[in-house]
Amino acid sequence: MLRLSKKMLFAIEAVLDIAYHSGGQPVQSREITRRQGIPRRYLEQGLQQLVREGILVGVRGPRGGYRLARERRRITVGEIVRIVRKMETADDPLNDPAGSELGHKVVRPVWMEMQEELMKQLDEVSIDDLCTRANLAGLVSEGRQNLDFTI
Repeated sequence: MLRLSKKMLFAIEAVLDIAYHSGGQPVQSREITRRQGIPRRYLEQGLQQLVREGILVGVRGPRGGYRLARERRRITVGEIVRIVRKMETADDPLNDPAGSELGHKVVRPVWMEMQEELMKQLDEVSIDDLCTRANLAGLVSEGRQNLDFTI
């Protein structure tokens, strides 16, 4: 069943933070923790899974961190949600064989249809869209502040 969990929220916020604040440099997990208040134990686990799934790239070394594996317009919130859902181990009540005939033939199909519609909508929202919203909300990008356009 699709529900907004802390892990899911943290994963979306972390990818958005990397996209919005990178300024061309890898973003270190401690910077994400500082800006977003995401506990490091949740963050590292989620970031590693996002690397394995091809959303992020891990960069090693003293100035290492994480960066997007693809252009931010090519990463959707729906992708991130699916990755986190695979990570979460809670049993999905929709798959439980127990329940009434009404539940199996009416309520669960309606719920599944609603989930499918929501996922379609989340697949239409890119990380670039969220960056635009952050900019319109007046949030300052630390990465842009560090860019130097002098010649």
